[in-house]
Amino acid sequence: MLTIKISDLSPVEIQGYLNYAVAPRPICLASTIDLAGNINLSPFSYFNIFSVNPPVCVFSPSRRVRDNTTKHTLENILEVPECVINIVNYDIVQQVSLSSVEYGKGVNEFVKSGLTMLPSELVKPPRVTEARVQLECIVKDVISLGDHAGAGNLVIAEIKLIHIDEAILDSAGKIDQAKIDLVARLGGDWYCRVTTESLFNVAKPNKNIGIGVDAIPFAIRNSKILTGNNLGQLGNVEALPTTMDIEAYAQLPGVKELFDGEDSQTQVHLKAKRLLEDGKVEEAWKVLLVTAL
Repeated sequence: MLTIKISDLSPVEIQGYLNYAVAPRPICLASTIDLAGNINLSPFSYFNIFSVNPPVCVFSPSRRVRDNTTKHTLENILEVPECVINIVNYDIVQQVSLSSVEYGKGVNEFVKSGLTMLPSELVKPPRVTEARVQLECIVKDVISLGDHAGAGNLVIAEIKLIHIDEAILDSAGKIDQAKIDLVARLGGDWYCRVTTESLFNVAKPNKNIGIGVDAIPFAIRNSKILTGNNLGQLGNVEALPTTMDIEAYAQLPGVKELFDGEDSQTQVHLKAKRLLEDGKVEEAWKVLLVTAL
């Protein structure tokens, strides 16, 4: 494994390694305004939500690595501590990229990118009409992380209003993860898109107390077929199937055939792996434990 001392790297090199490794990153398209009324629109991928009570987002307009200058977004927020965080989806990603161009002070990136200004209800900066989720925020604090090139400035923004395009809601009135069509930032020129094909579920371990991987029998835990992800699924169950359940499963058509032949353990583990990939964790456990009867 390659090990690199930060002290041996330039800021550009550090940025390169980290941007590729710490990804994908959600994109905050921040609209701000200065005291003179000049509007700015700029994307930031050093961004996330950090609290829900109060609801707080943090994003970082870092000092430019190239020449250590600060960005108009930061300058505006220090004058008018308000912003709108517009969430970026696939339909506007190219326009969002265009808004990142370093236009001169006073140039409105809404105009340059072709995105549409929509008056906010609470704060002075406008929203992006095309964004499917818009968060009106009051800036509570700005924390400087340094005065060198590449140093971040943490903008702590408390969300006061949430605007959501109803077209991305499901029947229960919640945001449908497939409909919102999010994009995220990677390293260099790379982005990724959250599509139906790329979505998958992972059962939250905090629903129940899982038995843990250490409680999985040795022969299963050291399988050459089951992956670490598979073991994580098996270890996330609250309890193993009962002997009665396993015995009933063993009588089902096709189950006994898995144990015929010299390579039966391989067949059992392959069957369990397929079941785990389909999210059928309890059945996978039954397959694996039939031999213990």
